[in-house]
Amino acid sequence: MGVVDDADPLGLERATRDFTEARPQLFGIAYRVLGSAAEAEDIVQETWLRWQKADRTGIREPAAFLTTVTTRLAINLARSARVRRESYLGPWLPEPVDTSADPQLGAERAEALDLAVLFLLEKLNPVERAAYVLREAFDYPYGRIADILETSDANTRQLVSRARKHLAAERREPVSSDAHRRLLEVFLAAARTGSLSVLEDVLTADVVSHSDGGGVRGASRIPVIGRTHVSRYLAAFAPRFWPEAEIRRVEANGRPAVLVSAGGEAVALLSVDASARGIEHIMWVMNPAKLAPYVDSLDK
Repeated sequence: MGVVDDADPLGLERATRDFTEARPQLFGIAYRVLGSAAEAEDIVQETWLRWQKADRTGIREPAAFLTTVTTRLAINLARSARVRRESYLGPWLPEPVDTSADPQLGAERAEALDLAVLFLLEKLNPVERAAYVLREAFDYPYGRIADILETSDANTRQLVSRARKHLAAERREPVSSDAHRRLLEVFLAAARTGSLSVLEDVLTADVVSHSDGGGVRGASRIPVIGRTHVSRYLAAFAPRFWPEAEIRRVEANGRPAVLVSAGGEAVALLSVDASARGIEHIMWVMNPAKLAPYVDSLDK
């Protein structure tokens, strides 16, 4: 936040306090809608600038005003981001965030935060995404969401319902954190040794592996699909990737994950989505632009 001139220093002080109190929630909303921490920070900064310039004398609920501005800005940016991501080199994955300090990431509930969920939300239109985020993560009443989105209460309910149905159709019920951690460890050991039998045992028949290198790193530019293909891909990959790798257990988006480094430089964040059937989705975030902010947040 920058320092600005204001004819009413006490007014600016109150405005700053109101914004600071709302900031975690504002970031949490923008991040969930956009799947990008960097873009969410831009939105929050723009909200601050608009808050400074607003006629605040008639605003009775600063948090409501700030949430409305943030949500609408995030929706607009998400619309243009969708166009940009169509030309993205290889699979696009959400930018990971460290949730160890704030497990809910500013929300009432830690919903719409898992990388796998953010990946699926990207397939919804931005308004559906925002409605779902405000309802499921922040527990906003339908009427308030309708005001923010400038639509009707009935349409808001339909937006949230469509989003719920999409997620339910695309993703099976995830396992507990303990079970998730155990599956991740078994998978990691098998991937590092190239053990086909163990990989085939822990992966689901229709597992999908996405690698997001952003065209910078040598990641696969197409998803690898199916137990046999993914197992063989990982086994072939193992001798080139793992021998020099340094492993660090971390948390990303509320789930256990693995940060892989080589020569002191982070090269991948490994995250999996798992159900009672086994590992459903493997996500390798390898784009340096997405890894660097995450690694910086770990070291603070």
